[in-house]
Order: sequence, then structure tokens, then C-alpha cells
Amino acid sequence: MALPHRARLMATAVHLPSQYRTMDETRAQIAAAGSPVVPPRGLLERFTGVRGVHVRDEGQQASDLAAEAAAKALATAGTDISDVDLLLFASSCQDLLEPATAHIVAAKLGASCPVFDVKNACNSVLNALQVARALIETGQHRTILITCGETPTLGTRWRLPDVRTLHSAAVGYTVSDAGAAMLLTAGPAGEQDPGILTTRFSAESASWQVCTVRAGGSMNWRPDDDEPTYVQMQGDMAAAGRQHATRALTAYEPEFDLVRSSAFIAVHQISVSQFHETVTAFDLPAERCMLTVADHGNAASASLPLQLALAQETGRVGPGDLVSLIGFASGFSAGLTVIRL
Repeated sequence: MALPHRARLMATAVHLPSQYRTMDETRAQIAAAGSPVVPPRGLLERFTGVRGVHVRDEGQQASDLAAEAAAKALATAGTDISDVDLLLFASSCQDLLEPATAHIVAAKLGASCPVFDVKNACNSVLNALQVARALIETGQHRTILITCGETPTLGTRWRLPDVRTLHSAAVGYTVSDAGAAMLLTAGPAGEQDPGILTTRFSAESASWQVCTVRAGGSMNWRPDDDEPTYVQMQGDMAAAGRQHATRALTAYEPEFDLVRSSAFIAVHQISVSQFHETVTAFDLPAERCMLTVADHGNAASASLPLQLALAQETGRVGPGDLVSLIGFASGFSAGLTVIRL
């Protein structure tokens, strides 16, 4: 009888583009575009708490950011790409509608294994962990490389015809480009052995229209103008997301004992106020969380691996520690994953 497997996290890595744009530079760029409406100086910072975002280099693709992070993760784990038997690309962004961006990442890394994309807005990486866990635990794959390349700054709107449009486009000024990767492999499943211990997810899809990028699909295959290419909010995204998150994560209360006992808790962050509200609402130990959105912006689905990688680099967590990843995404969806390092 085969011994049970646990999906063990071997390495987490991030790649942040060299360009960095402050909110003051964002304001100047809006003005330079001849926008009829320009946010007053300091408004974006006061509203979101974000001081700046990372921006991809000209011509740099989502797959490039993912491949850079993946190479770091493989090097950290001392694993060759030939040892990877499944590669996932998990991101809200992509290079093309067809083929799956996972193929492009695999080609850049020299991988020859099966590949596919996992896409669920800012929960893409979290859902990829769920998929990888299931495939490893059932013995279908042994070593899985999750890659992520986020380029949401492409959806930033620079010309604002009116104040209403400013409110709709505001989320686009705080999103950040980033690459991330997580390498998992099969390991023993004893009580204290490292690996993914639990995953929980939920969705309330009736609110899908609250935050969208509409271009490129059947609704807006060939838009007449640039409008559908921008990140857009309809209504109060923060309030809608908060209501769903409260309902969803309340249902996860049995798992939250494990979350609150974790040495580190990563929470998806879209603004400074949302981060603090989440920590308070779910009674999380603030000293075990990390505020990243102020300096790094909203890195979409790279946000959780970014926080975990920074926690590991700074010595806040190490082998044997429990870490929890809590995600929220437009659509709306929520989820959590608990991992023993």
C-alpha cells in the first residue's frame, strides 16, 4: 500500500521589476496625458496608503516576470527544471488569450513537462496551491512549479474625463507588477511533517461586475475605444469584498484556530486601511502579519508569495513554522491555505 503524500513547499521566490513609480509620479503622468481631471497632490496616498508601485520594463511580459521568479525558486531549492513534472501559471494577467501562458513560461525555462493555467483574479496562486496539493496527494505528480506573472499596471487609466471616471479607475493606480513562484514536491504526511495542511475556498459570483477588465473576451473582443482595457470598479469594491470575506471566512472558523496560531499570516492587500480592517475583523495577531501594500502596491495574486518570501528573507519564519495565506479576489472569492514550512 502506497504511503500518503503531503505537498511540501520547497521554495518561494519573487521578482520585482526595477522600475518604481511613486504616487506623485503617477499624478504627474495623469497631468502629462492632458487629463481634464487630475487628483490633488497627496489624494491617492491618503485614500489608499500606497506610496508607490513596481512597473515592468518596456516589452517585459507576464511570462518574463514569472520565469525570473521561477529561476530563483529552483535555485533556492537546488532543483533542476528537468525534475519538475508539472508547471502551472497562476495569475490574473497573461501574455495572450491563446495559448496558455504556462507554455510560454515553460519554453523560457526549458521545461518539457505538462503545463496549464490557473486563473481566478488575485486568488490565482492560492487556487494553484489547492490544485497542486490535490495532484501531489493523489500521486498524479511529484514536483510542481507554480509560476505567476502580474502586469496589472497595463490597465492603468491616464486620461480622466470626469470625477466619476477617477473613482472608477482609482484601483488602477495602486496595482503593481511582480513575478512569483512556489515549488512543491511530495513528502511524508506525518503529523509534524512539513507541507500544506489545509485549504478552504468560497465564492459569491453574483458580484462579478464590481471590478473588471472587459477587453479581450467575447463581451469586448474588439472594443471601439480604450475603455474596456482599463481596470474598472462599479460601486464600492472594498465594501462588497469585505461583506463577502466576512461571510466566507466566518464559515472557516474551525481553521482559524490554526491560522491564529501560525508564526506568520499573509493577507491579500489592496490598501492600507483594508489590511488593518482585515486584521481587526478576524482577530489576527497583528505582530505576525506584514504590511506590504504601502511600499509594494497591490501585487494581485503575487501578493501572498511576496509577503511569505519577505518573511523568510527577514528571518520571521523558518523550517517547522506554521504559515497561513488568506486571499480575497474580485468575482468575489475568498480562501485560505495553512502550510507547515
